[in-house]
Amino acid sequence: MDTDKFRNDRQTQIKDLAAQVMRLARDGILINMRFLDVALSRLKIECREGTDEQLYDGAVLYYDPALLLRRYKQTPNYAARLYLHTLLHCIFNHAFGTGKLNRQYWDMATDIAVEAVILDMDLHLTDMPSDSALRNRLELLDKQAGGLTAEKIYRHLRIEEPSTKAVEEWNRLCHYDEHIYWEIKEELELSQAQWRKISERVKADLKSFSKDKNRGGNMEQNLREATRERYDYTDFLRRFMVSGEVVQVNDDEFDYIYYTYGLDAYGNMPLIEPLEYKDSNKIKDFVIALDTSASCRGRIVQAFLQKTYNIMQEQENFFHKINVHIIQCDNEVRQDIRITERKEFDAFMKNGKLTGFGSTDFRPVFEYVDTLCLAHEFDDLKGLIYFTDGYGVYPEQMPDYDVAFVFLNDDENAPRVPPWAIRIVLDEEDLEEDA
Repeated sequence: MDTDKFRNDRQTQIKDLAAQVMRLARDGILINMRFLDVALSRLKIECREGTDEQLYDGAVLYYDPALLLRRYKQTPNYAARLYLHTLLHCIFNHAFGTGKLNRQYWDMATDIAVEAVILDMDLHLTDMPSDSALRNRLELLDKQAGGLTAEKIYRHLRIEEPSTKAVEEWNRLCHYDEHIYWEIKEELELSQAQWRKISERVKADLKSFSKDKNRGGNMEQNLREATRERYDYTDFLRRFMVSGEVVQVNDDEFDYIYYTYGLDAYGNMPLIEPLEYKDSNKIKDFVIALDTSASCRGRIVQAFLQKTYNIMQEQENFFHKINVHIIQCDNEVRQDIRITERKEFDAFMKNGKLTGFGSTDFRPVFEYVDTLCLAHEFDDLKGLIYFTDGYGVYPEQMPDYDVAFVFLNDDENAPRVPPWAIRIVLDEEDLEEDA
C-alpha cells in the first residue's frame, strides 16, 4: 500500500468532513437566527491544519479540521457553538481597540460576554454539557459587574482581579477561539467601521426577531455597546478653541531671502523685519464644571480633570495667559477656581480638593457662569464642559455658549441631555491611562 497516498487521502477526508460540519453549523444558526444572515455572510471560515486550536483574527475563523472533528465527536453541538461564539465577537467589535487594555482580562471578558448572549438565546443547537455550571457563574457575575457586556465585565475583572483558579474555570467554560491575531488591522478585509455597520443591521433586525420571544436581553446590551458612538476627547476639546495672538516669529509670512540679503549687502541691516505676531488657536476662555455629587467618585473626577489638563498643556493647545474656571457643584456651586497661567493649574492639580457630595442640580452652574459673563469675566467664552453621571436637573434654556455633558461609561437609564447640548461618553479606560 502507498503510505503517502493513504495519508493524503485521509487528510483530504478529514478536511472534507470538517468543512461539512462547519457548513451544517452555519446553516443551523441561519435557520434559527435569521437576523444574523448579513454577519454570517461576512465572517470567513478557513481550514488551517496542524494548529490544534481554533483562531480568530477579527475577520476569519481558522479551524483545525482534526481538532474540530474530535470535539464534534465528543459533543455534536461544539461546531455550532464555536461558529456562533466567533460570530458574536465580530458583531460586538471585540477585536478592535484592544491596544490599551489588559489583554488577559479583555480576552476573558469578551469570551464571557458572548457566552452569556448564547445562553440567553436558549438554542438547543448550541447546548453544551457545561452550560448549567456556566449559568450559575453568570448569574453571580451579572450582579457583581452590573451587566454582562464585555466592557462591564472587563472593568469588574480589573477591580476584583480574579484568582488563577477563577481564570482557569472561566476559560474552561467560555473559551472557544484564540485571539492572538487581534489588532492586526492592516491585514483585515473588514474594518471596524464595516463591522459596525453590520452590527447596526443586526441590531435593527433583532427587534422584529425578539417581538414574541422573551430572550435577547444580553444581545441587545452588547449590541448597544458595540454601536455606541465614540468620541476622541482630545479632538473634541480642540473644538473649544479661540484665536489669540502669540508673540513669536510668523514663519508663514516671513521671507528669509530678503532678510539675509540685507544683512550681507548692508551690514547688519535686514531689508525686512520679521512679523512678531501671528494668530494661533489656543484655549483661552473656558469653563470646566465638575459634578461632585455623592454619585460621582472623587478618583474618577480627578482622573477626568487630569486628562483634560494633559490635553490642554500640550504646546499647541495651551495659551500663554488663559482664563479657565474650574467650578465644583453638587446641588449648588461649591467652589470656583480661576486659572490664568500654567503654574496655577499645576498647583490646583497637586493640591486641589473636591467639595460637595450632595444631590445633583446642573442649573446653579449655568446661572453662575451667566453672572460671570455679565461681569465681563470672559473675553470670548467658547464653551463649558460638564463632567457628570447625568442624573440631575438640567436647565431649560439654551445658553449663549457651547455645552458638552461628559459621562463616564454609557448608562441607558440616565436622563437625556437637552437637545442644545452635546453628549460625550468616555470609557473608564480612557481616563486610567492619564491618571
